[in-house]
Amino acid sequence: MIPSEVVRLALARGLRVIALTDHDTVSGVAEAQAAAARTGLEVVAGVEINAAGGGTSLHMLGFYIDSQNPPLTEKLRTMRDARLERARKMLERLRELGMPLAWEDVQTLAGGESVGRPHVARALLDQGYVATMQEAFERFIGLGGPAHIPRLRLSPAEAIQAIVEAGGVPVLAHSAHSGPAVVARIPEFVGDGLRGLEVHYPHHSPDEVEMLLGLCREHDLIATGGSDFHGPESEEGAPLGSVHVPIECAERLRAAATSAAGRASALRG
Repeated sequence: MIPSEVVRLALARGLRVIALTDHDTVSGVAEAQAAAARTGLEVVAGVEINAAGGGTSLHMLGFYIDSQNPPLTEKLRTMRDARLERARKMLERLRELGMPLAWEDVQTLAGGESVGRPHVARALLDQGYVATMQEAFERFIGLGGPAHIPRLRLSPAEAIQAIVEAGGVPVLAHSAHSGPAVVARIPEFVGDGLRGLEVHYPHHSPDEVEMLLGLCREHDLIATGGSDFHGPESEEGAPLGSVHVPIECAERLRAAATSAAGRASALRG
């Protein structure tokens, strides 16, 4: 689903604010913001950066970033190139296992996004090699699977720094859904400059939401949320706008970004 279509869907559903946070790319931000111009819908420039370290794997969201920031775009370009190479190597492994897939088909499934494991899993499903995408991960391309290839990731501190340097507000994505090991490291991430936690998320239970809200109060973090919408055909996330996120979340993010921009301007002056 291209960014302008996401905007049209958001307008049809009466949303006031959305953030475009594609994995390791900001290439769709300009299109989405242009599509939303003069509609009353705010499209926040964002990104979702894959990070790992200390035995944990996680995603770091950046909101209100400068999508043209050279250091950030260079880091993302390096990660996208590595992501493509990883996907190609997975297809080589799968071919050796007797499950050939066409690279062009996987790219089509990505729909202009960075090619990743979900697109490979979908291709396996479409070709009848597996019965579900979950089976594709569990049997072949997930950690420990015969076609799994490790990916290039920034450390959490590096991801946070990249977002901050691009004028953005760093937020830990799907905080509880990432697992107890990630939750245990939240104080460490706060020390690295983390400003928020994704609290309102389709796969967070009410108890997890309350736990995360408590951590937000304890560490003075912004509680954010979203549907993690990946398109109508994707099994990831939830339908756009299906998760209630208080408008105060967007207001606090906007205020944090404005405050950070003011500090940066004062330092330059």
